Amino acid sequence: QVQLVESGGGLVQAGGSLRLSCAASGRTFSNDALGWFRQAPGQERAFVAVISRSGGSTYYADSVKGRFFISRDNAKNTVYMQMNSLKPEDTAVYYCAAAVLKGAYYPRAPSLYDYWGQGTQVTVSA
Repeated sequence: QVQLVESGGGLVQAGGSLRLSCAASGRTFSNDALGWFRQAPGQERAFVAVISRSGGSTYYADSVKGRFFISRDNAKNTVYMQMNSLKPEDTAVYYCAAAVLKGAYYPRAPSLYDYWGQGTQVTVSA
């Protein structure tokens, strides 16, 4: 059974940092693009970041560029996102996702992803 399990969310003050992790199991994800999305109450799920299969290329939403950093460890089948200088508007449920065999691309549309985690809540207080 394929699973993606996020961890590392929580409550943090504005300006603080959190590191999210997403551990994958059930298959190897080394050829897949891995991405992070977020969904705030009443809003659609939005792209945050994506990383290529080698980890050498990344792409970010403008709203997080320079503050969030995505990375992956293929040996551990895990993707991470370091979030710095957090703002209240970053408050959302954060999801990791895998786009099968799209590791050479940078998919940003949720519909292009095949596997999703259950989400982890990030709350940033003012």
